[in-house]
Amino acid sequence: MSALADTRPVALVAAAHPGPAAAVTLLAAVLAVAVDMPASRVVLVTAAVAAGQLSIGWSNDLIDLSRDRAVGRQDKPLALGTLDPRVAAAACAAAVVLCVVLSLMCGLPAGLLHLGCVAAGWAYNLGLKATVWSWVPYAVAFGLLPAFVWSAADQTGSVPWWLLSAAASLGVGAHLLNVLPDIADDDATGVRGLPHRLGARRLPGAAVAVLVLGSVLVLFGASVPLVVAVAGVVVVAALAAVVLRGHGKAPFAAAVGIALLDAVLLVVAL
Repeated sequence: MSALADTRPVALVAAAHPGPAAAVTLLAAVLAVAVDMPASRVVLVTAAVAAGQLSIGWSNDLIDLSRDRAVGRQDKPLALGTLDPRVAAAACAAAVVLCVVLSLMCGLPAGLLHLGCVAAGWAYNLGLKATVWSWVPYAVAFGLLPAFVWSAADQTGSVPWWLLSAAASLGVGAHLLNVLPDIADDDATGVRGLPHRLGARRLPGAAVAVLVLGSVLVLFGASVPLVVAVAGVVVVAALAAVVLRGHGKAPFAAAVGIALLDAVLLVVAL
């Protein structure tokens, strides 16, 4: 068996951006549980989101293949040659078909909402990532995710505006944080999204501002008990101070902490 065959399954997973894909899929699953979906429905919603995230991850590395090779990315299986682009393309196509089928099985309105989330991710990959509007796909995709879950659960009434806004804020904050480790490589290959225009120095502050906004929207929009709201504000303020004043890896870790707290608050608010 060839070395390529030995590494193909691992490489295929690595090319799908497994960290972000798993995080979004887990968030959708927990949101589905929070709105009291039947177990079979939770599985369906989770599978639809997983398929969509896989398609976004694989398409990202396929589209960026020449850029990743140009800067010598060692964490990209396609750029390293440990994954055949034809295999990744086939997997991506299968994920797209599966995503469409599973999304529509959640109901037409819910399915269209989720396909809107996935389309936003593809729009980012196909060019918006290199423009000042790079944040828009993240805002749309994350903002629509609770609406998708809400609709798939046949909830009565419309999803609260503050929940959509908080989720969109979480998405934009995630975008700003996600770009930070790759900002030098992106600059070298002509990718000039909003985070790159802000620059590495201003990026953590911008990210924390957006994430704090999301926290505030949930804490006060959901009318949580005063004690919980105060505790949440104190924790967010402490983490924000670390982002703005810390050194080394602490600011990035604190910003990720705020993002995780926002995700937890989204679930609790449902």
